[in-house]
Amino acid sequence: MSASTEIQLIAVVVALSCALPGVFLVLRRMAMLSDAISHAILPGIVIAFFLTRDLSSPLLIFGAAGAGVLTVALVEVIRRTGLLKEDAAIGIVFPALFSVGVLLIARYAGDVHLDVDAVLLGELAFAPFDRLTLGGVDLGPRSLLVMGGILAMNVLFLSVFFKELKLTTFDAALAASLGFAPAVLQYVFMTVVSVTIVGAFDAVGSILVVALMVAPPSAAYLLTDDLKRMVLLSGAGAVICALGGYWMARGLDVSIAGSMATVSGLWFLVVLVFAPGRGILFRARQRQRQRSGFARDMLLIHLYHHEGLPEAERECRVDHLQDHLGWQPGFAEMAVRSARKAGYLRVDGGLMTLSESGRAQARHALVHI
Repeated sequence: MSASTEIQLIAVVVALSCALPGVFLVLRRMAMLSDAISHAILPGIVIAFFLTRDLSSPLLIFGAAGAGVLTVALVEVIRRTGLLKEDAAIGIVFPALFSVGVLLIARYAGDVHLDVDAVLLGELAFAPFDRLTLGGVDLGPRSLLVMGGILAMNVLFLSVFFKELKLTTFDAALAASLGFAPAVLQYVFMTVVSVTIVGAFDAVGSILVVALMVAPPSAAYLLTDDLKRMVLLSGAGAVICALGGYWMARGLDVSIAGSMATVSGLWFLVVLVFAPGRGILFRARQRQRQRSGFARDMLLIHLYHHEGLPEAERECRVDHLQDHLGWQPGFAEMAVRSARKAGYLRVDGGLMTLSESGRAQARHALVHI
């Protein structure tokens, strides 16, 4: 297998590993927990280094994972007091833990190059060269094996606890009343998230992990209201971002992680603009239809009120709408065009007359005003 293929495979596995739990982070309004963990893991790295005195030791990764679990536990404890929400709790916990790590480095490891960059900011282009060998047999890139295991863990966890996650995400009180333990499931889920983030940091770097945990699930949220479909769309979007980012980086000769993060942002932007039902264009068209429908109904009511009266010859003329209703010429033309297209009125020599369906629509509009 070529290095190019391995890089793409690692990127896809990492993207899926991040996007799947990212769905529930987005739904629980804790999307930026991934960024918080990237700072809060520093004391875990420092303590693990004090124990091993080796920057290349895998225990540093376990120390980082432990600090990540501690982060989510402290956030959950603060949140459960009911005094602060998740975003505030995150904003309190991760600066505190990050500061502890900085102080430990300054006090006890000032002469050692020890920070997040030393152990957890991976470079995807170099991942194929860090290989795992067992008994003289090359098992493949270490990052691929680690993230493959994490992906399997995430898929298994979501498959087994999907109903429970769904219930505790949307109605934790109901889940508790039905005998579930929302707090326990929250801790387990956040532990899974923490392990995923730390493993992905080691493979591809922090910026890409945050992008993959937030952008594909957020885009999927705009495309569907069905949770299962949202999980599938999030995974599909993550794969698109991973492969699209790789080929962008290859074509432009730039950072792979940076390109993937860029494609993630572009993917969300495309969905934000064009998503059916929720996209910017759809909402713009919906507002235009509502505006047109309102103008049309006001015109029909106006004509209905003056139909058969002596002043109808004057009040029911197109050029009179600007004076009587105070409409701008363009708005008046839109209302007339909408009514004519629907078959509600006829225009003959500038004089508007209602059809039978137009009178029925005018009466219906009057009832619902």
